[in-house]
Amino acid sequence: MKRLTLAATLIMVATAAQAQYLGTGSNPNTHTSSGYTTSRGTYVAPYVATNPNNTTRDNFSTSGNVNPYTGAVGTRNPR
Repeated sequence: MKRLTLAATLIMVATAAQAQYLGTGSNPNTHTSSGYTTSRGTYVAPYVATNPNNTTRDNFSTSGNVNPYTGAVGTRNPR
């Protein structure tokens, strides 16, 4: 029983360490945008976004990724 408990604990620790190392799959390169008002008068709050690149698979909003700043889980399918 002790071996089973030890094995389960080691598996959980290894999985957590791997998840921390691999991250969320999101692009680590980000930029901030200042708040602004659109021409129609709608205020857009400041936000953090991933830098543009040649894929949409690593954006915060893509399914399988998590926004590390808000904790929001991505729901969009990559193109």
